[in-house]
Amino acid sequence: MSTNRANTTTTPEHIAIIMDGNGRWASNHGKDRLYGHNTGVGSVREVLTAAQKHHVKFLTLYTFSSENWNRPKEEVDGLMNLFAKTIAEEIEELHENGVKIQFIGNIELLPDFAKQALFSASEYTKNNHGITLTLALSYSSRWEILHATKRIANELKEGKIEESDIDEKLFSKYLTTANIPDPELIIRTSGEFRISNFLLWQIAYSEFYFTDTLWPDFKEKDFEMAIQSFQNRERRFGKTSSQINQLS
Repeated sequence: MSTNRANTTTTPEHIAIIMDGNGRWASNHGKDRLYGHNTGVGSVREVLTAAQKHHVKFLTLYTFSSENWNRPKEEVDGLMNLFAKTIAEEIEELHENGVKIQFIGNIELLPDFAKQALFSASEYTKNNHGITLTLALSYSSRWEILHATKRIANELKEGKIEESDIDEKLFSKYLTTANIPDPELIIRTSGEFRISNFLLWQIAYSEFYFTDTLWPDFKEKDFEMAIQSFQNRERRFGKTSSQINQLS
């Protein structure tokens, strides 16, 4: 973890996005919620392209939360079909562009056809060396933390680790995000100011960018505005500005 003053040339290595507002966008256009979700796929495509253009190494998208299972069955079923359909349609182009696809969350809750689409995409792109696209599906940060805690407790019981081994670094290795750095920038669309159970452990020192723009309207220029906002901030990590200045 590095510290730096505001730097107009620094691009976050890892950006995570809470994609919110598909339903409201659809309602504003006199359409059903699934129409909004389908339209939102275009924003995913544009933002991924923009992230590659700006040499972002990791992009994590909050695609479907554990709480989203409580939505009407018709919407949930439609979303599952949309995930599988979009992956099937986009996978070749993503692979050609070097995108590595992975997913985090309680994937076992997904229907078999959706799981198969995810596993196939992950396997197909696992050796790519471009941007890593992480899809948070059936994801809950509290679930993730509890899952990690149980794994650690089991290995402690089996004597594989000692209590003295347990620190922040070890705990992070048991999270579903163990193979990627913590996000430096979190973007949330649609004017909401909540974290919504997303990457609670990992965002301890993330910068936040909130916008009123609904997700289907969030495009490359909006993504670039978020990066510019990040670049104009001083990241101190508990230190003072004078300490940061001395280190630079």
